[in-house]
Amino acid sequence: MFQRKKLRHTHGRSDLFDGLHDDIVICILCKLSSTARCTSDFINILFTCKRLNRLALHPLVLSKAGRKTLTVRATNWSDHAHRFFKQCVNAGNVEASYTLGMIRFYCLQNRGSGASLMARAAIKSHAPALYSLALIQFNGSGGSKTEKDLRAGVALCARAAFLGHIDALRELGHCLQDGYGVCQNITEGRRLLIQANARELALVLRSFMPLSSNPLTWQSLHQRSNGSVYGPGMYIGCGLWSEFGCNVPEREVHPANRFLVEWFGLRGGGPGHGLRMCSHSGCGRPEFRRNEFRRCSGCGKVNYCSRGCQAHDWKIRHKVECAPMEQWMDLDAIDNDQEEEGEGEGEGEDGDRTVEVEDDGDGGPGR
Repeated sequence: MFQRKKLRHTHGRSDLFDGLHDDIVICILCKLSSTARCTSDFINILFTCKRLNRLALHPLVLSKAGRKTLTVRATNWSDHAHRFFKQCVNAGNVEASYTLGMIRFYCLQNRGSGASLMARAAIKSHAPALYSLALIQFNGSGGSKTEKDLRAGVALCARAAFLGHIDALRELGHCLQDGYGVCQNITEGRRLLIQANARELALVLRSFMPLSSNPLTWQSLHQRSNGSVYGPGMYIGCGLWSEFGCNVPEREVHPANRFLVEWFGLRGGGPGHGLRMCSHSGCGRPEFRRNEFRRCSGCGKVNYCSRGCQAHDWKIRHKVECAPMEQWMDLDAIDNDQEEEGEGEGEGEDGDRTVEVEDDGDGGPGR
């Protein structure tokens, strides 16, 4: 009798969601957090109801959050965003460890904590974290020139390359070619550079491959790269294969690098105090000391934190902009003299490693 009255009383407002067990809801939220196309898809859940708010912050859900779910704009950075990232890190999310580590190391000037978080992700075989730590070792970022550890950088690059990181494979190839931090082996270095290009092309072909249509041909890829995918005038582009008559789209920028670009863009476009940013538009890494990054020896106007950034920027932009240094040296003689005195150009305090502008077979300039 009592049960019948209770059923009639709740019949008008019964909700199947209330009858779902928490484990089922958590399983659904895990799937959503790992496949969300943007951060708002996940954040909107937190404002739906108290139950979803509580379950969406469950450690298992946060541990599954994907790269796009953890994308944050520099303009939206706040203590709440920082706290959310720390919750994801504490839940064991590797992507959150890497992204927050990059933000702390380069933006918040908390280098020890940032490097620790990136190392935490690297231990779990996160390839971008391994590569970023390798660049820190190569450049001596956050320390003096004497704190560089080339052998450690090569070891980290080798591990990242083994996990499929293309820029790490390219960096490792150049290290072998030049004997930089490792015994010189030109033949093996060239092989790795060719392999890096082959992997990059395979990545592009997979991204263009339709799920159920005719096989992709070189001609169809060339037609798509000329605007049929993004519309006339909307194609932005081009990776390392343009000399073969096929412009391929640039790889998607990691949210951490996009955050760095926006962060320093909001602060005048650089770290200040005579320090420079990496000239590749999709990188965002700043110098921590003068002449830390490689400089183009052809024009001397651009600088790069790594071989990967150099190769991408060379094909996308700098190949058509680079002019011999002699053409503008007379116009900037005074500035050059000041740079030699203040920055130790060439053989100064940090040596300011230069980048030779010549084709070395991997679609970019040489070291």
